[in-house]
Amino acid sequence: MDDFFKYVNPGQEDKDWGLFLNCAGKASINPGVIYPPSTHPSGYYFSYENGRTLNEYQINYITGGEGVYENQGGKFKISPGSLIFTRPGEWHRYRPKKSTGWVEHYVGFTGYIAHQMFGRPWFTQKNSIVEVGYREEILDTYYKIFDYALEEKPGYQQVVAGMIMKMLGFIVSFDKQKDFSGKRVEKIIQNACFTIRENVESDINFQSFAEENNIGYSYFRKMFKKYTGVPPVQYHLDLKILRAKEMLLYTDKSIKEISYDLGFQSIYYFSRIFKSKLGVSPSEIRKTVRV
Repeated sequence: MDDFFKYVNPGQEDKDWGLFLNCAGKASINPGVIYPPSTHPSGYYFSYENGRTLNEYQINYITGGEGVYENQGGKFKISPGSLIFTRPGEWHRYRPKKSTGWVEHYVGFTGYIAHQMFGRPWFTQKNSIVEVGYREEILDTYYKIFDYALEEKPGYQQVVAGMIMKMLGFIVSFDKQKDFSGKRVEKIIQNACFTIRENVESDINFQSFAEENNIGYSYFRKMFKKYTGVPPVQYHLDLKILRAKEMLLYTDKSIKEISYDLGFQSIYYFSRIFKSKLGVSPSEIRKTVRV
């Protein structure tokens, strides 16, 4: 795709959607060119000496060349596969190395959903640079956003909002996978998930499971939570509750029978956990198929 830049003019309906695009573009900066070049969009132009702040979120994906990015958190090296996150009101500056130039793809957006997303722990705990390497899924999402921004057909803002969310999902997923790719612990966690699903009704001693796989329990628990989002005991309990819901809806077993079949110590404990997880009691779920 050729270089381009596009401002867009979101309407009130777009803003009410919760996440909306302000700008999108691609720029190929040749070696030796002063950055930002004179062709840099006027509303986003800055001098490297002074830096700038924005009123939006920006995600820049560098797919070629090298450079630096600096904000109040420090100075960071940029290389092919670097993603740069810039937040509203955050002073920053960046530029490619004169000897290499770079190729950048960027989107600028905001909205209350964007604020909620960037308030999540993954974003608040990360610095402004995330290394994901060359990812076809991310680059393809940029190009699709560019196409919609250029055409500006009715409803394009809503589609682009979904694509930005999709991109953020890819980014988080790729970053999380770096802790597991090619490592033995990934296979152990996958086996643990399979074991849990095959033995939902049974008690599982995860400490023994870790010992059998020659891995420390604390490390196993930590990596399991990173991989699935919850500790192994919680993962097991969540599956028990989902199985209980299925049994309540599709079998004639009593609530007491279901609670004991799934290994709960008492029907009262089962009912309390069930309601805390799903927001309704087992008897309320059962009623939905008894009317």
